[in-house]
Amino acid sequence: MTKRIRIDEVEAVGYKAVLGMEKFIESTPLTRTHKDLIKIRASQINGCAFCIDMHTKDARKAGETEQRIYALNAWRDTPFFTKEERAILALTEEVTLISKHVSDETYKNAAEVLDETYLAQVILAIITINMWNRIGIATALIPS
Repeated sequence: MTKRIRIDEVEAVGYKAVLGMEKFIESTPLTRTHKDLIKIRASQINGCAFCIDMHTKDARKAGETEQRIYALNAWRDTPFFTKEERAILALTEEVTLISKHVSDETYKNAAEVLDETYLAQVILAIITINMWNRIGIATALIPS
């Protein structure tokens, strides 16, 4: 694989802005589990190997089960996820695949199980991991 630019070195100010969003997300009351599910599921959809590797390791360290991690791409067909997690995963998928738009049904379901502030933070967390995925893929970051 050809070596690509390191955005953190070449455009430090822009990279710090993205990092600022990550720091904001980490400062919110979003649960560790919710953050991990968002990061892993969006990274799976986007095919970001670096982020999948990083966030599955982080989730395991935080106590996430292997069973739930392995079943995440088929979450609709398992009993392993709560109503809130299902709403967050559906929203994660639709925001990540934004060209298909976020359906009224998905948004309404999320708004019914999450309060307004938490919902806003979930949306911002989804947007943030999608930025990281695009950096990882565009610069060909390799898992270690």
